[in-house]
Amino acid sequence: MIYTVTFNPAIDYIVHTDDLRTGYVNRSDYEEMFIGGKGINVSNVLAQLGVTSKTLGFTAGFTGRAIEEGVCLMGIEADFVRLKKGNSRINVKINTGVETEINGQGPDIDEASIAELFKKIGKLDDGDTLILAGSIPKSLPSDIYEKILSLVSGRNIRTVVDATKDLLLNVLKYHPFLIKPNNFELAELFDTEIDSDEDIVKYASELQKMGARNVLVSMAGNGALLIEENGNVHKCGVCKGTVVNTIGAGDSMLAGFVAGLEKGSISYALKLGTACGGATAFSSGLAKKELIDQLMEQLVQ
Repeated sequence: MIYTVTFNPAIDYIVHTDDLRTGYVNRSDYEEMFIGGKGINVSNVLAQLGVTSKTLGFTAGFTGRAIEEGVCLMGIEADFVRLKKGNSRINVKINTGVETEINGQGPDIDEASIAELFKKIGKLDDGDTLILAGSIPKSLPSDIYEKILSLVSGRNIRTVVDATKDLLLNVLKYHPFLIKPNNFELAELFDTEIDSDEDIVKYASELQKMGARNVLVSMAGNGALLIEENGNVHKCGVCKGTVVNTIGAGDSMLAGFVAGLEKGSISYALKLGTACGGATAFSSGLAKKELIDQLMEQLVQ
């Protein structure tokens, strides 16, 4: 079983309007609502690929109930910890051709609820995959990722981490199976500039020396590079299409890669991840199977 963790899921409320004037009443042209959160995004795309996953995390209040119902409608099994106080957050995104975001804070998460989540993670079986993705809310301890990886350390559980800065660096000592920075995040980790594939391989290899086993680096319009734990380097170019959305593309790539590992080789996983990332980038929402399949045809030719 694949498990994804979303500490602070949200309802993304997207308002489309021609113009936005502060201090005045504005009218929308139309609105959209999506269930958001990096782990949920990963599970959503896994479902499109026919891969079963269970999503964990915290929900609260009436918005939390809407998130739980929405996740179930996506075909995702959910096992959230229900908080006694507060409401799960709503993120408002105003799209006038340029998107302005106002992200909610989310509810406070108490110690008893954290312990309940840890109890759920502690029940994972050998052979399971655990995916930790995204930032953490202020009410959680800054070392929450470390505590989770420590909990499953030494077991036959494949751990995947998609995080930035110290949140990522501090878990490398637990030897995660896969980490997925993009090229900008990789440069930020080492306070440097990255100008070539050779630079990416160099700094990804440094992360391996620090404990990461496999490093998948997404590079937007330049494709993706995978540096395996045995030192082999794989590159996959981008799919052809018109980019209309970047939100969730990295999560989609991660989902495709993990699904690909379940079904085939490293090379196949990289192609499927690239197709999933492209399918989201070329869509108004997350990747759908029909477009993923079309883009895979570009990559296997």
